[in-house]
Amino acid sequence: MRWVVGVVGIALLAIVLWDAFETIILPRRISGRFRLAKLFYRATWPPWRAVAPLLPRRPGDAFLSFYGPLSLLLLLALWAAGIALAFGMVQWAAGSALSMTGADPGFGADMYMSGTTFFTLGLGDVVPRTPLAKTLTVIEAGMGFAFLALVIGYFPVIYQAFSRREMAISLLDARAGSPPTAGELLWRYRWDKSGDALAELLREWERWAADVLESHLSYPALAYFRSQHYNQSWLAALTTILDASALVLVGLEGGCVEQARLTFAMARHAVVDLSQVFNTPPHEPAQRLSDAEFSRLQARLVEAGLTLRETGGAGQQLAELRRLYEPYVAALARHLAVTLPPWVRQGERPDNWQTSAWEGPKRLPRPGGSAATDDHF
Repeated sequence: MRWVVGVVGIALLAIVLWDAFETIILPRRISGRFRLAKLFYRATWPPWRAVAPLLPRRPGDAFLSFYGPLSLLLLLALWAAGIALAFGMVQWAAGSALSMTGADPGFGADMYMSGTTFFTLGLGDVVPRTPLAKTLTVIEAGMGFAFLALVIGYFPVIYQAFSRREMAISLLDARAGSPPTAGELLWRYRWDKSGDALAELLREWERWAADVLESHLSYPALAYFRSQHYNQSWLAALTTILDASALVLVGLEGGCVEQARLTFAMARHAVVDLSQVFNTPPHEPAQRLSDAEFSRLQARLVEAGLTLRETGGAGQQLAELRRLYEPYVAALARHLAVTLPPWVRQGERPDNWQTSAWEGPKRLPRPGGSAATDDHF
């Protein structure tokens, strides 16, 4: 019986260490089917997500925002508990070769010894007696120090990637509205007759999409970190850039078209690869661009001095481009419980930068000279 428990303990230790290595250290997408971290997120995220709709909108969004940081702490605790349990099982399999003050050693003593060793408490009331038990104790103590060092290095990397991601999303607020929409983005860039500024913006978002792809493949937990405002998210921003790039490809001419093609390719690459990471097969989305919405979008672009080349042909080309990414972003949105942005803004609404918790409703100037009523965020 002891050797069976010892083999199970060694196997558990190998699983936990390999999972921690893949999650924290290995900077690439993991394609293996069995992973402790993956099982953890699949077991905890669905029930957490199911509770949010039972709450009002703002508390529900706040509840969802707790999951990302909390899941990291729980995952680290799970790894630590797994390592301590594994060494306790191995110590017991080695014969419980311990000297314990005031009691006879047993499995409970082995677990106590393992826990105090892993967290380097050094209480001294339980000590190993045999060379094997002493060797296991030294190995576990060293592993505890290494685990602490990994945790100290892991959190700054996560939050630096989160900060880079959110900075770009905040910059999009004044450029594309709250929530951001492709129609509003192009309308607000109507002053850019040459398309150079729009091309530079799309170039920056091409790099942002590449950074999101790299960071979220390496650290999938980042996808569960939500933005500061309920009407913003990394997936909504990525979808808006895909929408805007698609519109430029079918409706504009000049240098920004080639940049739009590159940005579209990078952003589409990001959503497809991330769909594989989160095991979200393409899902046919609800109608994001109905005929009525397409007409409104065209009217908004006409206001900006932009006219699609040919109504029928442009609409068909746009539909073909949408099929390349909308099923993927719809599946990710359903999994992450975020709302996809519309193509054109739904009524007059202030941007996030135009609101304040200390001011009552008032008329605020919008880019382009229009005004909207502040309804408090």
